[in-house]
Amino acid sequence: MPARTELTPDRSARHLFGAKLQRYREQAGLSLEKLASIVNSSRSALSRVEHAEVMPDQDLPAMLDAAFGTDGIFAELYALAVKEIHPDQFQRLMSLEARAKRIRGLGAQVIPGLLQTKDYSRAQFQAHDPRATPERVEELIIGRMHRQAILRGKRNADLGWVLDEACLRRLYGTPDVARAQLERLAHLTYTPSTTIQVLPFSAGPHGLLNGALTLLTLEEGTEVAYEEAMTTGTLLEDQTSCDQHRRAYDLLSARALSPEDSADFIRSVMEAIPQ
Repeated sequence: MPARTELTPDRSARHLFGAKLQRYREQAGLSLEKLASIVNSSRSALSRVEHAEVMPDQDLPAMLDAAFGTDGIFAELYALAVKEIHPDQFQRLMSLEARAKRIRGLGAQVIPGLLQTKDYSRAQFQAHDPRATPERVEELIIGRMHRQAILRGKRNADLGWVLDEACLRRLYGTPDVARAQLERLAHLTYTPSTTIQVLPFSAGPHGLLNGALTLLTLEEGTEVAYEEAMTTGTLLEDQTSCDQHRRAYDLLSARALSPEDSADFIRSVMEAIPQ
């Protein structure tokens, strides 16, 4: 039997999650096999979570809280563990995203993470770092899906993106993965909470070609801009920078296709993908 995992809250939230899982499981007199059957998991997967070897699946915290009656403890630990996946600067962005009442974004080369399917995310992470372990790739996917879940849970979400045509043409993964990703984008072009516009190559060059951009408007009206390059990101919280970036985004949005035409454009790209 593996050695007991000690509580190490000063080490990481993931280690604390595993130690809490072990403690509550043993207090309840449950074996890993029995708990796995309760939370719809496997013994091996649950053991790896308990020993802090992997991140929990995003559905596991709620099931553990229900099984143990822990009133959200595992959900709270999971949220902290997800933040630890990312660098400090990106953790700040995640906190601001959760507080935002309005998000506008530009995808210049890659479909933004908040719009990606799991399989597309996996292919992108693997292409970005071919040496990354499968466990690390899965961690990053969990972090990305967690960000999406937070936004889906927001009431009156107001989300919008302009996607350069390059995002649609430079696809990741197999043809099936690419088609599923484009189908998701086509569906999201105009929903009660989300708008997507395509900026075709025919629109010509623009001032935001060098990287991705996210504009956040927080509940209290404060604005924040986030510029993302290949390996770095910069938060801009001064009003002058935010005004400049919002103006640049608005110009792109005005030149982009309507949501309806964008859906047609996306589906035309999807139909051209080889079988």
